[in-house]
Amino acid sequence: MKIFNTLTRRKEEFVPLEPGKVKMYVCGPTVYNYIHIGNARPMVVFDTVRRYFEYKGYEVNYVSNFTDVDDKIIAKALEEGVDSGVISARYIEECKKDMEGMNVKPATVHPQATLEIGGMLEMIQTLIDKGHAYAAPDGTVYFRTSSFPDYGKLSHKNLEELQSGFREIKVTGEEGKEEPSDFVLWKPKKEGEPYWESVWCQGRPGWHIECSVMAKKYLGDSIDIHAGGEDLIFPHHENEIAQSEAASGKPFARYWMHNAFLNIDKNGHVQKMSKSLGNFFTVREISEKYDLQVLRFFMLSAHYRSPLNFSADLMEASKNGLERILTAADRLREAKEAAARREAEASVSGDGRDSLEQAHAEEIKALVAKYEAAMEDDFNTADGISVIFELVKLSNTTVSKDSSVSYIAFVEKTLKTLCDVMGIFTERRTEVLEAEIEDLIRQRQEARKAKNFAVADEIRGKLLDMGIVLEDTREGVKWKKA
Repeated sequence: MKIFNTLTRRKEEFVPLEPGKVKMYVCGPTVYNYIHIGNARPMVVFDTVRRYFEYKGYEVNYVSNFTDVDDKIIAKALEEGVDSGVISARYIEECKKDMEGMNVKPATVHPQATLEIGGMLEMIQTLIDKGHAYAAPDGTVYFRTSSFPDYGKLSHKNLEELQSGFREIKVTGEEGKEEPSDFVLWKPKKEGEPYWESVWCQGRPGWHIECSVMAKKYLGDSIDIHAGGEDLIFPHHENEIAQSEAASGKPFARYWMHNAFLNIDKNGHVQKMSKSLGNFFTVREISEKYDLQVLRFFMLSAHYRSPLNFSADLMEASKNGLERILTAADRLREAKEAAARREAEASVSGDGRDSLEQAHAEEIKALVAKYEAAMEDDFNTADGISVIFELVKLSNTTVSKDSSVSYIAFVEKTLKTLCDVMGIFTERRTEVLEAEIEDLIRQRQEARKAKNFAVADEIRGKLLDMGIVLEDTREGVKWKKA
């Protein structure tokens, strides 16, 4: 299995630190609003990487954080007149709903920065003790980049060039820095901001130290894979390396993986998606028009290191591609039921495959090998999906109600397995919107008040058909999925 390592800028054979195990850290979102589709790309991509490792039998410890203390969260809290913790808690839950909609598996651990402050204070003190950090008179603690000779090795930037570049950008309030490229580990609170006690000042952590500490706590000093969007290479991941390796004296991450940007294709004009341009879409907005399986399928239709252009046409193409897979899966289920009835009537037992089916089964095994070769070449999901379509075509042309149950089941299981790795369901999902449920419950309540019990029962039955069970309680009507 080969992975393109941003650190070395080449594909390298994956060799885990511990045989059969993968320790993986993926930078998560800053939770101050609904996640946008740019946030979704690394979630989907690296969830798929995780799924492939698990498919190959690895035990994956997958850690992805929530940044729940940040200027944007604080600004949103001040705007709403609530505590910043209210904002972060709200959008962590909303993010989890969107992740579930995209079939992104929950991480082994989803740490939150605000719950790991103690570890951050310890690492900062270690860096000060080792001469890698210093406190300015105002209580700000900076990392001394000149103390780390390898600074710039991930982004392939020269420290001297960085120093001169930073000197041209004079930032007010940073007079306490020794060098312009030194970065913040701890900063003093401002009026109305959340803060924690420290020996340097009442304040809060810098962004970079948060991920270093959470990776160390849940994965150890050295990890196999660190991943995120390419916009995080510098300064975030560069600074993570510097502070982590300066503190531990050990290599931080063996492989660095970064997905490319998501662009917006608007009327043939492609531009980078950004909030400043106002051209972004939230995952929640997309879910109003498409099943989020379509969004996931779209995300995997290109190699993760290739820029991906988002457009209505491409989403429709993804919807149609997904429909081809679902239709093939439906046909397989129907054919298997018909074949099972026929074999039961004929009292047929055993493998039941004829020589032609055996030959087709060998073709399928070859397709699985081709799929694995694509995924093991730096997780080429685009080629992997192409193989799934080849399997769909083979299924459509070789499976019928007259095929053996054994052969149909083999095709069905193979299709499901390859789609599972991609996080794609092969069974149709009927999405029931909560607003629709609540509206039907309200209509039922009105019918009961009017003593129109026939209508009330009809609505209850309709909800049951949708997979919703009603419970009449003293506190009112409650519902749950069957």
